[in-house]
Amino acid sequence: MSNTRIEILDNGYIELIDMWGSDQSIVEAARMSTNKEFKGWGTPENPGDEKLLAFLWRNNHATPFEMAGAQIEVKAPIFVFREWHRHRTQSYNEMSARYTPLPDENYMPSVERLISVNAGTTNKQAAGVDQKQVSEEDALAWMANLASAYGMAQRVYEQGLTLGIPKELARLPVPVSRYSRMRAQANLRNWLGFLTLRMAPNAQWEIRQYADALHKILSEIFPRTLSLFDEGRSKL
Repeated sequence: MSNTRIEILDNGYIELIDMWGSDQSIVEAARMSTNKEFKGWGTPENPGDEKLLAFLWRNNHATPFEMAGAQIEVKAPIFVFREWHRHRTQSYNEMSARYTPLPDENYMPSVERLISVNAGTTNKQAAGVDQKQVSEEDALAWMANLASAYGMAQRVYEQGLTLGIPKELARLPVPVSRYSRMRAQANLRNWLGFLTLRMAPNAQWEIRQYADALHKILSEIFPRTLSLFDEGRSKL
C-alpha cells in the first residue's frame, strides 16, 4: 500500500506496522455459522459476497469484523495520547521517560489553529472561557511565551538528568505537548469505533488529524469495509 506512513502536525506521524485479515476474512468468519465458505466478490450488476458484508455492517453484526485488524506506530503529543488511551479496547506500548530521555520536541500549534479555535465553534471544550476571538498579534505573543516555557522546561529536565536525578522524577517538568511514540494494535471492529469518535466534528482537532490519517491507511487495507463505514457516516 502507498500510505504506510503519514506525517501529521509539526513533528508527528502515523505508520502501518502490521495487519491481518481482509474484507474476505470477515465474510469467511460470518459464514462459519452456516458451515459455508467465501463465494467471491461480484459486480455492481451481480453482487457477490459484498452483499453479505454490507448486511453484516448495516445490521450491527459486529463480531466478524474482529477477524481483521492492524498495528500502527504513532508519534504524537502526550495530550493526544491521553485521549487516545481512553480507547481501552486497543493494546498499547509507549516510549517511557522512566527509561530513556524524551527528545526535545514539543507541539507548537500554528497561528491559524489558535485563531480559528473559537470562531463559530459548537465545541464547548475547544472554545475559550469568554468565547473571545483571538487576534493574530495575541496568538504570536502567546506562542513566543509558549516557546519560552518549553525552553525552561527542557533546561530543568536536562539539569535533572545531568545531576543524576532518577529519570522517572527528572521528567516532571516535561509538558503534555511533548512528543512521544507508541505502538497501538486493535481489531477492525475497535478501530472503527475509534474512528467514529475521533473523526467526529466535536473531537479535538489534533486527534482528528491522526484519526483521518488512520482512516486513509485502513481504507487501503480494508476498502470494502471502510466504504461501508463512510456510507454510514455520510448519513449522520
